[in-house]
Amino acid sequence: MTTRSNFDRQLEALHLDLVQMGGMVQKAIEEGIRALMERDGDLAERVVAGDKAIDDMEQQIERTCLRLLMRQQPVARDFRSVFAALKMITDLERIADQAADIANLSHRFTGQELIGMVGHIPAMERVAREMVESSISAFVRQDLAAAQATIRRDDEMDALFGRVKDELIELLRSGAAGEAADQAIDVLMVAKYMERIGDHAVNVCEWVEYLVTGVHQSEELNEER
Repeated sequence: MTTRSNFDRQLEALHLDLVQMGGMVQKAIEEGIRALMERDGDLAERVVAGDKAIDDMEQQIERTCLRLLMRQQPVARDFRSVFAALKMITDLERIADQAADIANLSHRFTGQELIGMVGHIPAMERVAREMVESSISAFVRQDLAAAQATIRRDDEMDALFGRVKDELIELLRSGAAGEAADQAIDVLMVAKYMERIGDHAVNVCEWVEYLVTGVHQSEELNEER
């Protein structure tokens, strides 16, 4: 097997691992929100426990990337592909942490009737999950247009987060207190976690831009193509 074909084979395996990790992260997001909406403590615990498997996957991919960089010594676009993957997994792991934080927070909703502003959370979950999925797909396909389209969806996430904040302000102005006020603040925290997940998906897409163009938002990474 030639050096080139061996590198391509290992790069394909790396992409498969990234897709697998992305699927695990998407599942954690979906189940974290479902645990909250259904006040399902057992599901919440499974999401939290599952975070270790995602951490393990991150370490496995990290080792693969470092082996490729040290042994294959790729240049130009090949180097960018491995380097971007190494950076991406940090964002994916942090997304999983946000999902685990939501699952932990969901215990506070046990036995409570959900207030109206919770209704925005499933929409935020859908946007977050779709952004994560499309960002990873854009990386594997090296699809700059798809990455840029995903970045634009962050405006949708920000708008949903803004609605939650506005409703919290209105609720507190109306004199809400006790359990309703506490739950509203918890909902805002969940919405903030979802908004951060969107930001991490944007980070992944910026690494796709770097992979394709050699240009990153951080100027010190920019290079001659």
